[in-house]
This record gives sequence, structure tokens and C-alpha cells, in this order.
Amino acid sequence: MIDPNIAKALVGLGAIAAFGIAAVGSAIGCGMAAASAIGSWKRCYVQGKAAPFQLTIFAGVSMTQTIYGLILMLQILNLDPRLWPAALAVGILGGLGIGASAVYQGRAAAGACDSFSETGQGFANNLIALGVVETIAIFAMVFSMMFLTNMTPVA
Repeated sequence: MIDPNIAKALVGLGAIAAFGIAAVGSAIGCGMAAASAIGSWKRCYVQGKAAPFQLTIFAGVSMTQTIYGLILMLQILNLDPRLWPAALAVGILGGLGIGASAVYQGRAAAGACDSFSETGQGFANNLIALGVVETIAIFAMVFSMMFLTNMTPVA
């Protein structure tokens, strides 16, 4: 039997892993998209074109995965400390699913920045494509939370 204080700490570790991994993914995704937005604005300035403000939206789309990580973190913190292995597994694996979605959404948003700044067209189509990638993070969060709701400690 594990010490109850250590078990509680391990639940906390799983919780912060969910948030932290999701936030790292968001930071990477936003960084990639923002770098592309800045480069796209520069290209517009050089070409004497108006710099589209909509690129700011593309630069920030990966931020929402941090919120999904927060929601999952709060759910994990409600677990019975005897379920610390589940807390760790869900925190790490759920966080990885959410974080990976953020990274690849940022990569796709970088392409959206390039496309939209060059053509001035397809803003809605780009957002829809980015929403498809976002859906993976929502699935990872929801299915992780569904798993947690079915957990009961063994007596």
C-alpha cells in the first residue's frame, strides 16, 4: 500500500502533466503560427499590400488546447488518491493528445497565414480546416474525462 500523501502527490503530478503538456503544445503551435504571421506581414509590407489582421486569429488558434488541459487537470484533481496510476496515465496520455493537436494545429495555421496573406481568400475554409485539427484535442479531453468517470477504487 502506498502512503496516502504520496498517492495524493501522484494524482497532482498527473493533473499538472495534463495541463503542462497541453500548454507546451499550445506554446509550440502558437509560436509556429505567429512566426508565419510575422513573415507573411513582412511580405505584404514589401509588396505594398495591406497586412491582414486575420493572421492574428491564425496565430492564436492553438491557445485553446491550454484550456482543455486545464479542464482535464481539474477533473484529475477530483480523483480518489488510491487511483493515482489512472491519474498519471490519463494526465500524461491525455495531455500528449491535446498537446500534439496544438502543435499540428499551429503548423496548419502557419500554412493558413501564408495562403491567406498571399491570396486574401479562403479565411473561412482555413478556419474550418484548423477546427478539424482542434477536434482531436476535444476528443482527447472528453474521452479522458469519460475514462475518469468510470474509475472507482478497489476496496
